[in-house]
Amino acid sequence: MLMSLSWNSLRSRKKSVVLTFFSLLISISVLLSVEHIRLQAKESFNRTISDVDLIVGAPSGQLNLLLYSVFRMGSPTNNIYYQSYERLKNHEQVSWAIPISLGDSHQGFRVMGTNAAYFAHFKYGNKQALTFEKGQPFQSLFQTVIGADVAKKLGYQVGDEVVIAHGAGSTSFTHHDDTPFTVSGILKSTGTPVDKTVHVSLTAIEAIHLPHPQQTKLLENPSAAADLAPESVTAVLLGLKSKFAIFKLQRDVNNDKSDKLMAILPGVALNELWQLMATVENLLRVISVLILVSSLFGLSTMLLASMQQRQHEIAVLRVLGAGPHVIFTLVLLEALILVVLAMLAATGLISLAISLLSDWLSSTYGLFLSANMMQTEIILVYAVVIIASIITSAIPAYDAYKSALHSTLSAR
Repeated sequence: MLMSLSWNSLRSRKKSVVLTFFSLLISISVLLSVEHIRLQAKESFNRTISDVDLIVGAPSGQLNLLLYSVFRMGSPTNNIYYQSYERLKNHEQVSWAIPISLGDSHQGFRVMGTNAAYFAHFKYGNKQALTFEKGQPFQSLFQTVIGADVAKKLGYQVGDEVVIAHGAGSTSFTHHDDTPFTVSGILKSTGTPVDKTVHVSLTAIEAIHLPHPQQTKLLENPSAAADLAPESVTAVLLGLKSKFAIFKLQRDVNNDKSDKLMAILPGVALNELWQLMATVENLLRVISVLILVSSLFGLSTMLLASMQQRQHEIAVLRVLGAGPHVIFTLVLLEALILVVLAMLAATGLISLAISLLSDWLSSTYGLFLSANMMQTEIILVYAVVIIASIITSAIPAYDAYKSALHSTLSAR
């Protein structure tokens, strides 16, 4: 009965109700979007690298090791011996090992030396493997596999030549012009630093830094590169046979006196890095909450403004036997109907937008967003919005309650 009265009352004031509804829709959409994207962005951030149990490099702090090995940011303080990589690779608990060698660049994009294990075992997102848009992994010495962003920005196709420069800057005065690389493959977009990376073999990294006469011999006889073993690598990504061995192997690596190595857990390091951005995250949440509060006060103002027009309606309800508490509940119900409808519309709008834009967001910004809004944190936001709407609507509801009392006294 009360629900029907509330709905009919709202319908009788269509213009002001529609404007208030859209105000609530926008504010709730902003709040839900910020919260949902914040949660999903954190998950996407943590999924930049997937299924890697340990990252091993030279002692330098776990954030620094994470930044240069995963995000290709910054520079390593030191390299580790290639023998250390081989020892880790052959460890009884290690299932696979991916070596990484950094230090060169190509027109601002980082060049990374690695081997076939990278394309076989590296994963991102929800344990998604790397796939090729065109071509295949490098097979010979001076071949390269480029990321999607490299190919798109520089207009490269399979078969094009790439000249690597020494150093990680966008501008370099030392180019390895004598040893150009041929693009053998282009990876599909992942929305991760892989897209901005030029991949070559470890032996190729060694070859381009050899004296000119030796480079000439390798160009004439690429098979001679089989004897060219790298002296060091920047870091090693490890996948273990058993997850129970992660902490033991990490402790063994960190405490090994014979070899100066540091092993970190990618998930822990990613979480620590995310905490550094907590200020921006909280600022966005505060802004969205302020927008919601302003809309709720707009709802309260709309209900208050309608009280003068509803004196006759309240008097009729009193004559029909409705007590002041019924009038109070009626006004609260009107506010709740508007807020709930706005929440449902906002949820549907956000889910639809994410469904339509999910592929573009993942490939362009690396945001792997789910259209499912039913998460614990989002449900908590719904509850907070409803409680806040009840509090702000209590003011016009109490005004209606007092009007009902005055109506009773006048009747007497």
